Amino acid sequence: QVQLVESGGGLVQAGGSLRLSCAASGRAFSSYTMAWFRQAPGKEREFVSAISWSGGRTYYSDSVKGRFTISRDNAKNTVFLQMNSLKPEDTAVYYCAAAKYGSVRVTTTGPSDFGTWGQGTQVTVSS
Repeated sequence: QVQLVESGGGLVQAGGSLRLSCAASGRAFSSYTMAWFRQAPGKEREFVSAISWSGGRTYYSDSVKGRFTISRDNAKNTVFLQMNSLKPEDTAVYYCAAAKYGSVRVTTTGPSDFGTWGQGTQVTVSS
């Protein structure tokens, strides 16, 4: 079983950058596909990015492609989301998630396919 804790959120001006971290506990971390989702007020939770267990494959939503970069350090049980060129529409609570069945395709984007979630970290981008 994996447990997740996100950090790194905050308030930033449009065009700025933030780096989110997701620290995982549990010996099986390196076998899980990991993902970031986000949820803005009044909206459904949406997929942002995913990374394979090895880090060799990544996938992004069209809304963040070219601006965000997902990475992981299995030795430190941590997943990162580097967010550059932030826009006001990126404002949301960002959640880290582990795939329900371990290693799945990085194109798996449905929240129901992820069984373990962190508590979320708020990202606010001012215009």
